[in-house]
Amino acid sequence: MAGDVGATLRAVLPKLERKDHKFLGKMLKKHVDELERVVGAYTKKVEDLVPIHPEYVASVLDEEAAADAIFTADTGMCTSWAARYITPNGRRRVLGSFVHGTMANALPHALGASKVDPSRQVVSMSGDGGLAMLLGELLTAKLHNLPVKVVVFNNSSLGMVRLEMLVAGDPPFETDHEHVDFAAIARAAGLHAVRVEKPADVRGALRDVLDHDGPALLDVVTDPDALEIPPHITKEEAAGFALAAGRSVMSGGVGQMLHLARTNLRNIPR
Repeated sequence: MAGDVGATLRAVLPKLERKDHKFLGKMLKKHVDELERVVGAYTKKVEDLVPIHPEYVASVLDEEAAADAIFTADTGMCTSWAARYITPNGRRRVLGSFVHGTMANALPHALGASKVDPSRQVVSMSGDGGLAMLLGELLTAKLHNLPVKVVVFNNSSLGMVRLEMLVAGDPPFETDHEHVDFAAIARAAGLHAVRVEKPADVRGALRDVLDHDGPALLDVVTDPDALEIPPHITKEEAAGFALAAGRSVMSGGVGQMLHLARTNLRNIPR
């Protein structure tokens, strides 16, 4: 038998009556409350914390960006921040390398989206590692005057790789690098650029960059010890993390582990 789904739906719809889905409404509210409790734990009372928490940057970006903005997210921590804090409303789009996990994808994706529709706000949520890999694309944005807005989560670390090593039981190795002033590099390339190191300056700087007529970059110095903690942690992950912490302490990294704990324990939902 061959059928037409569209014709079937058009025939059935007039015969249906809308029902009051009390159970669905109750479950949706429960889900929203739980989500706000877990995700909101990372953005409460962080306005004075230095280095800046990346979750706070993502939450402010969500509030300040256009209702129909296109967001592109680098593979790694930026994918998590976009998934958790960018509010979908039916008009926004979030692009990323969600299957292949390609590094340095956010800025090229943003350039392509902006080329298709320069009138639409396009925001690249770039990690410092991803931006460094394809730094020359800033010149592409300037050359073609594509009004992309690049928000750099600059933690001087390959954050997701660092976390993967920790949960595997290994102290981070060759995941961190020297501080880089990406705003200075962007300005040298001819882009409008702002660098932020204090939480109180995030919103104003973000508004400045988003309102700029042309390509612009916001370089936000974020905390490398802010972990992307999943909603559910396995015993293997916890054991691996404890092993890595122990190895770090035994090799003289007591201060590093202490800062790591202080940074993230306050974020645990209660």
